[in-house]
Amino acid sequence: MERKLKELEEILTAMESVLVAYSGGVDSTFLLKVARDVLGDEVLAITAKSSVYPSEEIEQADTLARSLKVRHRIIETQEMANLKFVSNPKDRCYWCKKELFATLISIARKNNLKYVLDGTNFDDLGDFRPGMKAAGEFGIRSPLKEAMLTKEDIRSLSKRMDLPTWDKPSFACLASRFPYGMKITSGNLIKVAKAERFLRRSGITQVRVRHHDNIARIEVLEEDIPKLLEEKLRRETILYFKKLGYSYVAVDLEGYRTGSMNEVLKADDKRATDRREKDG
Repeated sequence: MERKLKELEEILTAMESVLVAYSGGVDSTFLLKVARDVLGDEVLAITAKSSVYPSEEIEQADTLARSLKVRHRIIETQEMANLKFVSNPKDRCYWCKKELFATLISIARKNNLKYVLDGTNFDDLGDFRPGMKAAGEFGIRSPLKEAMLTKEDIRSLSKRMDLPTWDKPSFACLASRFPYGMKITSGNLIKVAKAERFLRRSGITQVRVRHHDNIARIEVLEEDIPKLLEEKLRRETILYFKKLGYSYVAVDLEGYRTGSMNEVLKADDKRATDRREKDG
């Protein structure tokens, strides 16, 4: 882990000046902290604001950037105006990141910053992430990935650096709550955001509310499933979710896992492979 941290510092030193795509999450906060330590004022953090991100996430990112004494700007992105995004294809993230990275490249040039960075870490290589394709097309650098820093490394180092995000639950944009092919609408994004906010305020920190039309499928950590099923919270959750417009409220017994919406893609790939083998 120490070797990886040193490698990260060396990568950033060689860059001289950077713009960091900053969400306020575990990875990007750690990257921003190390970049600020290494490059001083030659760092600019940019946070994207849109309906696919809960307002509290934007506010937390702003507060964190101020605490790190980093220049910070919040920009509004227009992915919801892009039909290729709202139609929610398998490569949805590609179209979102393409717009974002194009904007960040322009800002970096205007501010004479040499590189644009994102918080992709080494573990992300093991998941389906179309956004990486967009990063490659725009020359976006991922120093955490380059230094082979895993999520566990980043959390451990963040704790040592007294970063408040060291144990922050993982978060992905709200568009990830919709099955591929289901149109993403502003109204349903708001519904999902309210549902998740309700559960977080009830004391469940790691949560996803997957939107399946009139069904809300709730994912929480396995150890939190009994808490969710306690009579008082169970009844309150049913009542609130039905007020939001859901007809059915279900708990996923497998619990929370990153990229659960991608499981159908893996199943489709397996079926396709099985058919090819059978035909061959």
